[in-house]
Amino acid sequence: MRILVVEDERRLARAIGHGLEDHGFTVELAHDGETGLWKAREQDYDCVVLDLMLPVLSGEQVCRQLRADGCWVPILILTARGGAEAEAGGLDFGADDYLRKPFSYRVLIARLNALLRRTAPARPVDLVVGDLVLDPARRAVRRGTTPIELTRREFSLLEYLMRNAGRTRSKAEILDHVWGADFDREPNVVEVYVGYLRRKIDQPFGTGSIRTVRGHGYLMGDDDSGRPEPAATGDG
Repeated sequence: MRILVVEDERRLARAIGHGLEDHGFTVELAHDGETGLWKAREQDYDCVVLDLMLPVLSGEQVCRQLRADGCWVPILILTARGGAEAEAGGLDFGADDYLRKPFSYRVLIARLNALLRRTAPARPVDLVVGDLVLDPARRAVRRGTTPIELTRREFSLLEYLMRNAGRTRSKAEILDHVWGADFDREPNVVEVYVGYLRRKIDQPFGTGSIRTVRGHGYLMGDDDSGRPEPAATGDG
C-alpha cells in the first residue's frame, strides 16, 4: 500500500515514514502543501497523511483542492489543534479521519488500516505489465506463475515503474518517489537497483520489461520482442 505523508517537520515526516515502512507500507514524503498537492494529483496513493499547518498551501487548501478535482483518496489529517470543533472542521472540508499530535504509531497504523479497509473494494488489486504481476496488498510479485522475491527497496522501485507503465521516468523522479526527497546519495543508485530488478524479473525469463530511454530515464513496458535489453550504464 502506498502512503503519501505531507508534513513540514522533516524529522517527524521521516519518523512517520520509517514507522509506516516497518509495517509494510510504501511511503513517499512531501514537506509543503504545494508539493503534496502535486504528488497526490500525479500519482496513485492508497491514503494521504496530511498535516494541517503547512507552508505554501495549508492542509485544508490541499484537501479542498483534491476533493474539488474529484480525487477521493482517503485523507487522514494530522494536527496539533485540539477540540471537537477543529476535528469537525477537518471532516467538513473533505478529510476522512483526524488524528491529534502527539499520537502513538499504534493508533496511526490502526486508523490507516481502518481507512484502507473502507476503501479497498474500489481499488484495483494487481498491477500488470505483460505477464508480470505485482500485488501491492500482499507485496508479492510473479512472472506468469513463477513467484519472484524482491527486497523492500526493489519492490518499491518496481511498483513505481509499473504504476507509471508506458511513461518514461527520470532518475531524479525515481529518487524522489522511491528513496525520498531527502536522500543524499549519488543518482547512480537508481542504475544499480534497476540492474538488480532486471536480474530478477527479466533475465531469467528472457524478457526486457524495463527499458532505458537514453538521455531521459527508464520506461516500464511490455517488451514485444521477447528479448532482454542490455543493462544500461547511464541515462545519457
